[in-house]
Amino acid sequence: MPLDIPTDFHIDRADYERDLDALRAVREPVFQVEQGVPADLEWDADDVIAIHLLARDMQERPIGAARLTPDGRIGRMAVLPEWRGRGVGAALVVRLLDIARERGQLEVSLHAQVHAIPFYAGLGFVAEGEVFLDAGIEHRVMRRLVDVMTPPPRTPPASVDAEQVVDTPAACRDAVQALLDQTRHRLYLFCADLDPNLFCTAPALAALRRIAVSGKRADIRILIQDPVAALRSAAPLIALAQRLPSAIRLRTPLDETDQRNPATYLLDDGAGYLHLPAGRPSGVTQRHGPARHRQLSEDFERAWEQSEAPVELRQIRL
Repeated sequence: MPLDIPTDFHIDRADYERDLDALRAVREPVFQVEQGVPADLEWDADDVIAIHLLARDMQERPIGAARLTPDGRIGRMAVLPEWRGRGVGAALVVRLLDIARERGQLEVSLHAQVHAIPFYAGLGFVAEGEVFLDAGIEHRVMRRLVDVMTPPPRTPPASVDAEQVVDTPAACRDAVQALLDQTRHRLYLFCADLDPNLFCTAPALAALRRIAVSGKRADIRILIQDPVAALRSAAPLIALAQRLPSAIRLRTPLDETDQRNPATYLLDDGAGYLHLPAGRPSGVTQRHGPARHRQLSEDFERAWEQSEAPVELRQIRL
């Protein structure tokens, strides 16, 4: 059965007056119709002074909305039902955190509907205080520090700036996680089968999701030589790619040399890399190695140009 996945979405700042109709197209069906919130409570004075975001599909139809007030409160988070569970809500929150960081705010808060507490907890928010009613719906206050999700500096300290040998499974796993944690928007991965011990651990998947919802520049490209093996072993990562297809793209190489290349390599969007030339675990990693990073990037981009989307992944629903 073909995959039923969204084609794409993007998030932009909204002008409250100019984009009011688009905001209404999301907030009114969610809050007023679905949840029964009165209009005089849903639209308030903070709307005029808040920063608003709109998520839109590729036909520019509004599908999600959120706002950030001057005192650092995230609110009016709404996603249309058919787009829920597809990364839109997380992308809105991440973008609002970026805006709060740019404004120098050290903390943000929100009033989370009780059923949504696990969603916000997964984005670093911590619940506090008792449950209270707002518009007849149970809520709790949640807070988080803005700088928690700030990626490490692009130029690492001298102590980790030298090329390091990785020769154990644990060293490989640590090297992968270090690169994922310092990646901002773009990631390249060339591998045989998406080794789940490296790329499907809980911290790795969390980092990949953060990168995938980091905004318009999010670009995770994965070249897999054996997609059938990947389907058997790396279902969580493939499922994440299916939910966020505009940010995570998977292909198989067509060139025979690339098909037989025994290497695995991972490249961040700074100058960090992990290179395992002939299988795992045996190779090198460096958090900041521009020359080797550039060479591997050129190899990857050439292979990417001679690749195609795996038929096997289009035929599977996870």
